[in-house]
Amino acid sequence: MVDLDWKAKMVTPKSPKLSDKSRQSGPPFARAGDLVLASAAATLAYEQYFRLPELSKLLGGRDFPEWKTESLLRPALQGLEITFRFVSIVLSDTRPYANRHEWRRRVEALALHQIELIGAICEEDEGPAPIADLGCASGVLARDRSMSEVWKAPGATTSVVNRTSEGSLLPRLASWHKSEEVAAKIAFAVECHMRRSPFTLGIGEPNLAGKPNLEYDLLCHPADLHALKKTPLDLKNLENQTLFTTHQILECWVFAAREVLRRVEEKIEKTEFQRSAAYCWLLERIWNLLGEIEDLHLLMDPDDFLRLKSQLAIKASESGSAAFCFRSKALLDLTRSTKDLRRRVPQVLGVEVDPTGGPRVQEGAMKLYHRKADPGKIHLLQAFQATEGAVKRFFFGYRELVVISMGSLEAKDQGACDGAYAAAEQPRDQLSQMFLEPPYFPSLDAAKTFLGEYWQYHQTTGLNGSENGDRS
Repeated sequence: MVDLDWKAKMVTPKSPKLSDKSRQSGPPFARAGDLVLASAAATLAYEQYFRLPELSKLLGGRDFPEWKTESLLRPALQGLEITFRFVSIVLSDTRPYANRHEWRRRVEALALHQIELIGAICEEDEGPAPIADLGCASGVLARDRSMSEVWKAPGATTSVVNRTSEGSLLPRLASWHKSEEVAAKIAFAVECHMRRSPFTLGIGEPNLAGKPNLEYDLLCHPADLHALKKTPLDLKNLENQTLFTTHQILECWVFAAREVLRRVEEKIEKTEFQRSAAYCWLLERIWNLLGEIEDLHLLMDPDDFLRLKSQLAIKASESGSAAFCFRSKALLDLTRSTKDLRRRVPQVLGVEVDPTGGPRVQEGAMKLYHRKADPGKIHLLQAFQATEGAVKRFFFGYRELVVISMGSLEAKDQGACDGAYAAAEQPRDQLSQMFLEPPYFPSLDAAKTFLGEYWQYHQTTGLNGSENGDRS
């Protein structure tokens, strides 16, 4: 077994010691209650501007109660469908000073990233999915399906009826000369990333494998979704539609991330640690996607955006808690729940927290890492810490985004003293605290520190000549 007394045998006492803070269940100011939502008026204005009450009804709708994946796949597909609308907005921009080349590249990359995540979600499908198996033996080319086609693969004995969504914007983008290249790339991405899925989306991809089509229109409701494309405020500013659409995509994926997080905890309760790890890695990728969505603001024209900011009266309050992202209830709830994954560490390790503050959880993590007896638990703990990094990267990137878009004064606490940037001064604004706070998983952090020192000790002393050490 791991020799936990090796520290006393070391010639040079270089190993760090556990402090009282590292033995606490969580960072002192990283608790969920410390995240402060913006004022009620600012939150209400945020929700009304982006039409979130109506959007939330579509995101949370349930048309197939027997299908467990619906609650996760629906908001993901709706975020992708809004991205198709965003492609149209970007390519229709007639302003001579707009950065069309970079906008085109970014929205295309955003769509491809979402398709990659949707493919991963479909791979975990637990069925029964609402699909239309349109093989020639049972499929019929309906008269009201003008976007269906029949084809036969070389050497095949049966034909395939491939049906394309009538409500999605992707087939329409494929027929527009400005967007046909983007649409073709998206369609082939769907084909590639759905290879491991039992079905395909049916939004214009080639479907070379002849897979059954998902009932995309019944699941995504694209007509109802695009009915929400108009902003409540009719402002004479082209960046108004950009801001509006960007945040609708963001809210769709925040909704999906909350569902993924629920599944992470559900699989932990069932002790299905490998499945829980798969969902947790998916959560980490969604957090990275959220950062990519927010980065689209960097391409907005500075003068038009600042004029829009004035028109919408977007300004930080003196409390420093009214950054635009803190007006989203869903995003803050996702952040709190993600940070609260630290409470699951003792359950995953199968140990109880020492009421006296002893390093019981840390020792359990060291033994797990060293013995490698349960790889699923190791994968899950690694995914926990990777998700922590994704959360901190998101808020660090958001703070830098605010600085670049609106100036450094908007990114810091208006009530902070002039020495707020001094090394000894603790940051007071929430955005800084989000990425500067201590680790969410101090026991895992300490376990890796001591395990690294353990191997360094054996390397320098030449004890236990086996490369892998004694794992008994």
